[in-house]
Amino acid sequence: MLACGQPARQPRATWQHCGVTAATHSTLFPQGPGGSPHAAPPRGADAVLEGLDPEQRAVATALHGPVCVLAGAGTGKTRAITHRIAYGVLAGILQPSSVLAVTFTNRAAGEMRGRLRQLGAQGVQARTFHSAALRQLQYFWPKAIGGGMPRLVDRKIQLVAEAAATQGTRLDRGELRDVTGEIEWSKVTQTIPAEYAYAAAKAGREAPRDPTEIAHLYAAYEDLKRDRSVIDFEDVLLLTVAILQDRHDIAEQVRAQYQHFVVDEYQDVSPLQQRLLELWLGDRDSLCVVGDASQTIYSFTGATPDHLLDFRARHPGATVVKLVRDYRSTPQVVHLANGLLAQAHGRAADHRLELVSQRAAGPEPVYAEYTDEPAEAEGAARRIRELVDAGVPAAEIAVLFRTNGQSETYEQALADAGVPYQLRGAERFFDRPEVRKAGIALRGAARFGGNDSLLDEAVDLPSQVRAVLSGEGWTTEPPAGSGAVRERWESLAALVNLAHDLAAADPGATLGDFVAELDERANAQHAPTVQGVTLASLHAAKGLEWDVVFLVGIAEGMLPITYARTDEQIEEERRLLYVGVTRARERLHVSWALSRSPGGRPSRRPSRFLDGLRPGTTATVGRTGAGAGGGVERGTPQGPGAVPRRAQRVPARCRVCGRTLTDAGEMKLMRCEDCPSDMDEGLYERLREWRAVQAARSGQPDFCVFTDRTLMAIAEARPETPAELSRIPGVLSRKLRSYGTDVLAICAGHEGAEVDEDD
Repeated sequence: MLACGQPARQPRATWQHCGVTAATHSTLFPQGPGGSPHAAPPRGADAVLEGLDPEQRAVATALHGPVCVLAGAGTGKTRAITHRIAYGVLAGILQPSSVLAVTFTNRAAGEMRGRLRQLGAQGVQARTFHSAALRQLQYFWPKAIGGGMPRLVDRKIQLVAEAAATQGTRLDRGELRDVTGEIEWSKVTQTIPAEYAYAAAKAGREAPRDPTEIAHLYAAYEDLKRDRSVIDFEDVLLLTVAILQDRHDIAEQVRAQYQHFVVDEYQDVSPLQQRLLELWLGDRDSLCVVGDASQTIYSFTGATPDHLLDFRARHPGATVVKLVRDYRSTPQVVHLANGLLAQAHGRAADHRLELVSQRAAGPEPVYAEYTDEPAEAEGAARRIRELVDAGVPAAEIAVLFRTNGQSETYEQALADAGVPYQLRGAERFFDRPEVRKAGIALRGAARFGGNDSLLDEAVDLPSQVRAVLSGEGWTTEPPAGSGAVRERWESLAALVNLAHDLAAADPGATLGDFVAELDERANAQHAPTVQGVTLASLHAAKGLEWDVVFLVGIAEGMLPITYARTDEQIEEERRLLYVGVTRARERLHVSWALSRSPGGRPSRRPSRFLDGLRPGTTATVGRTGAGAGGGVERGTPQGPGAVPRRAQRVPARCRVCGRTLTDAGEMKLMRCEDCPSDMDEGLYERLREWRAVQAARSGQPDFCVFTDRTLMAIAEARPETPAELSRIPGVLSRKLRSYGTDVLAICAGHEGAEVDEDD
């Protein structure tokens, strides 16, 4: 009844148990000493404990009361908690149908289900928060609300754009994404539109537009959903919480179904998810949480490690187990990871775990400096080509970067080097058009293949799959270059490789078996391994691992990213690098470029996070989120409308890398030409439109109002007060008096009637 569910982002899929076959998990490897995911289910409860280390065994046998597992990267947490559940089931302490294991991705949930089945614990439910809540909401809606449940929107961002249009607001692509993110943050923190501005200020969020305007857009978005009778994914949690709070009979029915809970990645729980968990629990304490505060990298979405760090305060009698034996990475990689956290500050740093590698020694991390970004990409591709030629599978290599915008250079470099690759974090594998078309073709061939001459000639499953996919664009050799054509080929090649894997596991497998395997994988969102180097952002790499990892672009302004200014934001950037380092099993390459483009000024410097860790450097003390440099003013006049006088400044320094600036244009921007910009492009365009109107009225060239560089500096700084505006080089006292009010109004999102009239 309540145990079923589907992947959280496939609302139109058939509701069924998302099980997967043993072949689905043929690529899983055990974490921890001994054991194998391919072994037959154990005969008894004690057999489940075999091969666990002492701490993992302590987790597996702690079946009563609240349990908190603090698990470092690579320490076998999934192994520990799945063996815990299986031990409880086989020992007769836990009923399978009464256990709900919750995690944050469909991939992780699918992996957990597969391991539990292999351990003999069938019937245990492993779900994401959204999929578990969605199933409950569908089941109880007629009883709690009446009628049919509203449709779940597929693309929230389109609805936000329509809501903005109703308010007469134009949002460019970046602003649309950012405003959508603010709405999502508001909902998971249970903030209503009227309270957004206050809540955002209290949380220290840098709103992409004026907070009042975002509050209005948020309200308009909610009105539009209500008018169209649709809900979004945050509503799934909100509505489930509301029903469980208001209907005690329904809450008791859910609690009767689920009596034991396991929550993985607990450091990523949002306030809304925590509230749902509390309602599921009621007044019981049969809860096991697993997490690592040092891997908190989603604070911008509303996630907070506070629930993990405060667990013992809320549950004074909780059993606490620390997993610190790292089975993933070599001592050299672990040493660097520990060193990163040793320099960290803040509450999460106070609870850091010191990892102890259990593997044999490996090579030291390699640090490389390049003149520019294309050279860095070519250097990485060249080294990857050497590794592949030496026998390292391309699928066991990853290139990780801070932002998705960095991927294009590496795509081209790998294509030029003849190295296959796959992009992670883009469109999901089974949602790709070429994969959907291939599935239809394979399904048709499985039904009517006897009438196909090509299939008649194919003697085994891989040959049959190749024959079908050749009609969809697959060829024995990959197409040259990069781009969409290459990506489509890689998708089809992954299906061919999966056919080989299935045939190896079951020589008698038929085309119908292969189609069934694809269907089960699609339900579980368990994509086959693409035989190529993985290109991914550091956020998208969370939870994954490779033999070889290239961390690229590790320079000031990129990691930490330019817009990370507060100490809390800087520390999250450090944790993001920690996550990247701990993805590597054996080899780690760390690189940066001194300039963005060939011939550019070599003004960048390696990330401060590497100070004291890479050879020849010492730890930097006291560098925080405020950045390096910037003007210092004293004696600013106070009072309404006061125009600050220009104060004497210290030598100008780049606010990204800290280099002393001498070029006039760079001094206006307060950064080196080649350092990353965080300019608000929409604001810059509005300022240019306003400048054109002012110049036309005065009969003078545009640059006499403000130069392009000054407008860029304003769009980067986004000043809110006359004092902040006056600090920008190029904003002289006369111009501050003439244009200050208009410029500040535009920065605040209020363009003013004069500009609208002339437009």
